[in-house]
Amino acid sequence: MPIVPLSRIACARSGDKGEGSNVGVLARSAAAYEWLERELTAERVRAHMAAVNKGGVKRHASGELQLLNFILEDSLGGGGSASLKTDAQGKTHGLAVLRMQVDVPQAVLDATPAVERAERA
Repeated sequence: MPIVPLSRIACARSGDKGEGSNVGVLARSAAAYEWLERELTAERVRAHMAAVNKGGVKRHASGELQLLNFILEDSLGGGGSASLKTDAQGKTHGLAVLRMQVDVPQAVLDATPAVERAERA
């Protein structure tokens, strides 16, 4: 199976939730969602984000939206103005999750269009 960044089959959005943050991972295709629902566990996200998140991770699935939402319970060091962290609101946590390297079956990649990046002038 090819090893690709998670961003190849998903996009993400993140933000603060008190002392924690949430990361919504949205699949780029139905095939990608089926794979994500099976493979992108709370434990896997917790291990990937261990340097940032000192607490647990909870996962909530919404199949109708092809979305997995992860709550990183202790990722903001107190949150907002109480934190000494560079990103006290978790805005970059989605991008960090998308950098995760994953083994994705070729059939899922074939069913998921790659995002075309605009060329820089």
